[in-house]
Amino acid sequence: MLPATFKLCAAISYQHLRNVTGLRRQAAVAISQELSKLSCRSAGPSAWISQVRRRSSLLSSRLEEKPFSEMEMSYIKQGEEALQKSLSILGDQEGWKTETVADNGDEVLSKVLPDVGKVFRLEVVVDQPLDAVYSELVDNMEQMGDWNPSVKEVKILQKVGKDTLITHETAAAAPGNIVGPRDFVSVRCSRRRGSTCVLAGMSTTHGAMPEQQGFIRAENGPTCMVLRPLAGSPSQTKLTWLLSIDLKGWLPKTIINQVLSQTQVDFAKHLRQRMARAAGC
Repeated sequence: MLPATFKLCAAISYQHLRNVTGLRRQAAVAISQELSKLSCRSAGPSAWISQVRRRSSLLSSRLEEKPFSEMEMSYIKQGEEALQKSLSILGDQEGWKTETVADNGDEVLSKVLPDVGKVFRLEVVVDQPLDAVYSELVDNMEQMGDWNPSVKEVKILQKVGKDTLITHETAAAAPGNIVGPRDFVSVRCSRRRGSTCVLAGMSTTHGAMPEQQGFIRAENGPTCMVLRPLAGSPSQTKLTWLLSIDLKGWLPKTIINQVLSQTQVDFAKHLRQRMARAAGC
């Protein structure tokens, strides 16, 4: 079984652990600098990156006014690393090649990065407003197994502040599957400001979820989703999904690449069906 698992997270640097004000300032500066680099690289995503920066940076939204433990700060730092790497990858428009094109025109692009491996990029339009899509992917993430056949279960293990979560995901088995059962432990965070949302994440570890008997602990990240209203049609949402997964175990890379790209296409199809049913209720 080859899962369509994507992770969401965001964060801040550890060195200012005991200074919450310093944390916010350091995060704002670092993310602002990264977004400045991205906006200069290409004409593609620069518009929404500039929009995020103009609105006080959606990615440096305030931390809650309470101290974090060393472990919590570790999760926050991991999220920050995943977020910045993901935005950097999405901001570079060079080198992307078509991996697969669905009958409805949905397209998955891919490229190989020296320090990450092969990454996949899906860009689709969902015929529902951003608030509805955001709510389904973030607020209702534990219900994903109800509508995404690639996911058996998503369970929230811990919340860190207002935006960061640690989750355990189990991939669903499929008939004739040549890959054993996989599961993931991930740090996720959702950040939104105005009409733009960024959801990013990566694999992590958590004391409440050691490796499970009968499952291979796969890894993912950096991964990222960007949601924003479709230009000229605010009732529709443009969704960009960066996917990077290491399934571990043994399987020919050609098969992995083919199935992961198809997994993204299938996710878009099932998300649309889910949103259409919810809108019809």
